[in-house]
Amino acid sequence: MLTAGYLIWISCRPLFRLIICVSSGFAITKADLFPAVAARGTGQVLLNITLPSLMFSKIVPAFNSQNIGALGSLILVGFIYEGMGIVLAWLVSRFFWVPHRFRWGMLVAGGWGNYGDIPVAVVMSITGARPFNGTSDQTLSVAYVAGFLFVRLIGLDYVGPDVEPEEVQEATRLRRKLILYEWPTKLVDLLMRRRWDSKSAADKQTAGLDGEKRITPDPEKLQRAEHDSSKHDSVDTAVLDGTAESSTFPHLVTPQAPTTAAVDTVYTMHRQATPTLPTAVPRTATSSAARRHTFSTRLRTFLRNLLIPSSVAILASFVIALVPPLKALFVPVESWHIHPAPDGQPPLAFVLDTATFIGAASVPMGLFCLGSALARLSVPRGAWGSLPTGAILGLAITKMLVSPVLGVLICKGLVNVGFIDSSDKVLQFVCIFFSCLPTATTQVFVTQVYSGTGSAEHLSAFLIPQYILMLPSMTALTAYTLRTLF
Repeated sequence: MLTAGYLIWISCRPLFRLIICVSSGFAITKADLFPAVAARGTGQVLLNITLPSLMFSKIVPAFNSQNIGALGSLILVGFIYEGMGIVLAWLVSRFFWVPHRFRWGMLVAGGWGNYGDIPVAVVMSITGARPFNGTSDQTLSVAYVAGFLFVRLIGLDYVGPDVEPEEVQEATRLRRKLILYEWPTKLVDLLMRRRWDSKSAADKQTAGLDGEKRITPDPEKLQRAEHDSSKHDSVDTAVLDGTAESSTFPHLVTPQAPTTAAVDTVYTMHRQATPTLPTAVPRTATSSAARRHTFSTRLRTFLRNLLIPSSVAILASFVIALVPPLKALFVPVESWHIHPAPDGQPPLAFVLDTATFIGAASVPMGLFCLGSALARLSVPRGAWGSLPTGAILGLAITKMLVSPVLGVLICKGLVNVGFIDSSDKVLQFVCIFFSCLPTATTQVFVTQVYSGTGSAEHLSAFLIPQYILMLPSMTALTAYTLRTLF
């Protein structure tokens, strides 16, 4: 049984290393020793060399035909987390106003977590020591992280005309009023009306049955009613003929019903005042060509993202790991014998050693770049009053507090139904841990590209509170997860 103090310590220990590396990148950026050009170059080295090497060096020895089934669990959990984050961000945007040029970026900020440097740094540190099995579990955990990395909308923010923040705020206020007040009021009125109608119908039916039993015709009342009826008929005839004076029968003169001509006149005026809607435009060859162009553009983008070095390295690593003759070229395989190199190692073991050597730089470089990106996130002083504080805090709370709770429930449910192996504690830890990741700082660079001005002023305000809440949230989730697993 692990003590509370030990759980808290091993949960905080990887965060200390993370804070030191991030603070170093932050400090050298503020000291103007790590300019934006250098940060972009380091990012390119990270994405195209060190990260693919790290994935290759961990996936090839870790995966085999026995544990490849975990990949399906990782991909499913990754899609669930992204969908859940997008839904939570959308709900926040329904209640709080979001800048027009951040309407799609809000969804990406909710669904796209920092799946790179932070989880690799923390997971490697925790799974490399007790209560896990050291190096073997550490290698397996990083290989599991690749499942999330394998599994974007920002460009849509800068399509179309700009909208002033005041207009967005007013639209959000009306939408919040509709959701919180008007819809519940209409629902209550509808339920009360249905209840009243059903009660009235029951009362009428009861009254009708009672009346048939109790009421008997009275001859004197019938004669008096016939006399009154003949009198009213004569009065109605006089009114219709126009011979009755209004002073004589003031209670009988009522406004005349509109004639057919009057109704036609009002309908014609309404038609003239109502703007006509444009007729549907038939489909043309131009629209079909535009759709084909859009589809081909998206397909090229998908293929381009699929062929980046990280994706290629992950795909190639899985193929090598699952094919024994290929895997035996890099690591020893019991079920397959291959002639070794002069040093007794597999012929291509030096390739794996090189990938391990280069990949070791991936995590520190990623954390340095993270600190540099945070150093460049600046919110002008005195501008918090004009920022969407409700959406900023709402996204931070849902991303760092609500999402981990839902992540624990989702993973526990998948374990109970047998979709996640209950004996694979590394897999369970990785799946739960990925529910408490803040928004990826890579979104800053993508936003700067699409903005046209090179700015990402809205995103910075959304990221800062998340990375502040990350430290207590990640520590608490890690300690709780280890407590439930061991």
